[in-house]
Amino acid sequence: MKVEEIFDALLENLKVGDASTTIAARRDEITKALNKDFRSVEGSTANRLMVGSYGRHTAIRGVSDLDMIYILPASLRSNYGSETGPRRILNRVRDDLIARYPNTDIRVDQCVVRVRFTSNKFKFEVQPAFENSDGSFDYPDTKAESWKVTKPREEIAATKDCNDRTSTNMRHLARMARAWKDANGVVMGGLLIDTLVHRFFSDTSEYDDKGSLWFDLMVRDFFEFLMNEPDKDYYLALGSYQRVHVKKPFQSKAKKAYNRCLEAIDNEGKATANKKWREVFGSAVPLEISKSVHSFTDTEEFIESQYPVDVSESLAIDCNVTQNGWRTASLRDMLRNKTLLLPNKELDFTLTKCSVSPPYDVKWKVLNCGDEAERRNKIRGEIISPNRAGNARHERTSFRGEHVVECYVIKDGIVVARDVIDVPISTNAA
Repeated sequence: MKVEEIFDALLENLKVGDASTTIAARRDEITKALNKDFRSVEGSTANRLMVGSYGRHTAIRGVSDLDMIYILPASLRSNYGSETGPRRILNRVRDDLIARYPNTDIRVDQCVVRVRFTSNKFKFEVQPAFENSDGSFDYPDTKAESWKVTKPREEIAATKDCNDRTSTNMRHLARMARAWKDANGVVMGGLLIDTLVHRFFSDTSEYDDKGSLWFDLMVRDFFEFLMNEPDKDYYLALGSYQRVHVKKPFQSKAKKAYNRCLEAIDNEGKATANKKWREVFGSAVPLEISKSVHSFTDTEEFIESQYPVDVSESLAIDCNVTQNGWRTASLRDMLRNKTLLLPNKELDFTLTKCSVSPPYDVKWKVLNCGDEAERRNKIRGEIISPNRAGNARHERTSFRGEHVVECYVIKDGIVVARDVIDVPISTNAA
């Protein structure tokens, strides 16, 4: 496939799509319920503002968190100015929405009221706020027992200005960065992504007027920009200049993406290029149809087809490699030391680090790649459950080739963390 065909298809597959109709309907229902209580008005959808990635129009398909500000009547400000005010206003909003959705999981979470629609696999985070004369908002914080300031309109305006200047490439790149984040388990929030994309375009005008024919070079340069960023605890958000915190360093994964971009560019026009771009951006990248010398059934499944993916937590997996008469070894240590992994080994894949608070579910994927897997018709790649205690997965090496094992942590119906490990087997069993 041509470069522009790959990236046009990628961006088309990343569109929010039909979900936007459901999101708009839920947004309007929530607003009507709050206007009925706070303003005694029936059926009004005024006094709300969609913010976050959805409000900045940088969200992608499978978006699971919808951020919405409900603008409170100014006349109520003095009623909620005390230390108890933040919790009282959030409880009032919660009760209004429970009355509207009695069978839905609705709860207060520090600064917002979370409304989880399990049938739609997304949640609204509704933030009641008072609008200030400069367009900013005062929002309640139950932990600080006070009101704080947020400036989402300035972030929305900065996104639009940059997007207009770059011939819509700002939003294109922001969406592709989200796809990379979710496909590779990069722990980054949406505002941090948009801020970094904004900074990238502030440093270069090379792609301001470029179309998708140039997107391979644009994403290559973006990942080079990310991998060379110094370690920081926070950035100043685009437009608002408020602090947006860095949950976990992203530079090493950006470097891996950069190197994969180089490989994809070197293989332009070949089926391997699509596969490399898929390693960067996930299954939204179309695969080039290639003929195999073997007849096999492609059984690979993709987590994105079963759950929304919004990586916000960290996960690390490893594998204990054992065989009778041999000392147990860590697969990651073997990979670092370039120790050969041979057939007839017992493999126990485990979660070594996980920042997700329980309860959560764990799924695994074991994918066999290459000529030998195709010849044996053992591609595998299904989304499967743990088969050992502690969410672990037991496997056994059997034949040479590249094998990949991936783990997903699912919280409230959303994939919030993922990690992958390569399992290269060097030779066949005797």
